[in-house]
Amino acid sequence: MEAIQYTKSIPRYLAMRYLGKRWRSLYTSPVSCVHLVDMPEPQLPTPEWVKIKPRLSGICGSDLATITAKGSPYFSPFTSTPFVLGHEIVGEIAEIGDAVDGFPVGARVVIEPALSCPVRGISPPCYQCQNSRFANCENITKGDISEGIQTGYCRDTGGGWSQYVLAHHSQLHLVPDNISDEAAVLLEPFACALHGVLKFPPNRTATICIIGGGTIGLLTVAALRILGHRNRIIIFAKYPHQQHLARELGADDVLLPNSDRYAAFSELTGAASHQPELGQQVLIGGVDVTFDCIGSSVTIDDALRFTRAGGEVILVGMPGIPKNVDWTSIWYKQLRVTGAYTYGLETHNDEEIHTFTLGMRLLQKMETHLRLLVSALFPLKDYKRAIQTALNTGKTATVKTAFDLRD
Repeated sequence: MEAIQYTKSIPRYLAMRYLGKRWRSLYTSPVSCVHLVDMPEPQLPTPEWVKIKPRLSGICGSDLATITAKGSPYFSPFTSTPFVLGHEIVGEIAEIGDAVDGFPVGARVVIEPALSCPVRGISPPCYQCQNSRFANCENITKGDISEGIQTGYCRDTGGGWSQYVLAHHSQLHLVPDNISDEAAVLLEPFACALHGVLKFPPNRTATICIIGGGTIGLLTVAALRILGHRNRIIIFAKYPHQQHLARELGADDVLLPNSDRYAAFSELTGAASHQPELGQQVLIGGVDVTFDCIGSSVTIDDALRFTRAGGEVILVGMPGIPKNVDWTSIWYKQLRVTGAYTYGLETHNDEEIHTFTLGMRLLQKMETHLRLLVSALFPLKDYKRAIQTALNTGKTATVKTAFDLRD
């Protein structure tokens, strides 16, 4: 089968990390770590697994961080190479193991990527899995499959950027007929956004800031509005198409993340700006909660400065290796800084519900709006153009780029 495979190579990794910024074509060149290969189909590791033929598979920011070597090495012990990329997947079941029930061949499903204790055949489950925090499983190097925190980073499961991928039946979520493939492929990133938003208790008077107009930032706007938050939402969005979509999804004010962002933010919020002897401006006042949907050094530092004393910063975007973040804001303003990694068991309207289940329910309400975020589809053979499109969203005016594997 055809697949886009990542092969670990220190020299290639270093070339991407230090030369790719100047020559972006290197990321999809012969010296990169990703290539289109012909490989055997993955085989079911136990009777509890299924084989899935992907229909659409999205390109995530974490995939791009892997390809460009910009991500943190934090997760390197928890992957097994070579692996096939792709964890945002909607597909059809092509084969089922003998112990699988309720998921017939031909059913359309979305994969929940976390490779937890149930997926790995480990019993009793670890502390995190016992408490339904499957994404933080403590056994990600053990069990029936090789190391891997998620589908798409484990050599045994395969990934969505291929003709076939494997999943344990506990990872599957059936897709209703009234949800398109384009909306369904957004369920995984939408669940990430929902997980972050549900960490923010409803507060009608709170002002919200969102940093980032990419997929996660826009889905955070959508999640807030569909959950009924009527708060004022300020979003920093870099490109015109992001700004337009942010307003369509319910943002009140859209700002540019340029050198004048502190003046514009202060004017909107009434925060008082003060210039220290060195470094970025210091604000007195600001918003009540900030969602950082990028995770760069600049955006983390901005988020801490934009948030008023006693407020909360929620880190939804995957950080790289942040530098020059001034922690004084956290200490002085007594901020709560919360990480929002993937998904889990949520409490919503006095109901305990899995993020994917709630996300699927909400997708049905906003299907026509959210499917528009999937704006660029490519076959596997055009993987170089697909990756470059995802890396250059400003020039291509795209939000979510995906591989289209439908016949």
